[in-house]
Amino acid sequence: MVRWLLVTISIIITSYLVQGIVVDGFWSAFFAAAVLGILNALFRPILLIITLPINIFTLGLFTLVINALLLKMVSGVVPGFHVYGFWSAVFGSLLISLVSWLLSSFIDERGKVGYIDLKRKGDRWE
Repeated sequence: MVRWLLVTISIIITSYLVQGIVVDGFWSAFFAAAVLGILNALFRPILLIITLPINIFTLGLFTLVINALLLKMVSGVVPGFHVYGFWSAVFGSLLISLVSWLLSSFIDERGKVGYIDLKRKGDRWE
């Protein structure tokens, strides 16, 4: 649930930063995050296997295209969430991934906010 909210927040942030992505409200972003999670769980592995030769040839950059296509698919299913144009989908999917990764880095395995407390011992940190 926490990660779902983090993806929702990253979609909202992305809609402010990428001009071709429009979110009408929180609930649109919330359902877009849910559908995006379902598509990533079900279709993304299949698409990655099907496009494996292209992905190897492009050194993995074709994965950005797959992510953009999944984001465009979400925009066709969820009312209130619109992605206009291919490049907006590419930049949007990249930004959603980066913001989601950044926000998730503060969450531990149990879904709680965590941090690392380092202490200096002599000339090194522990």
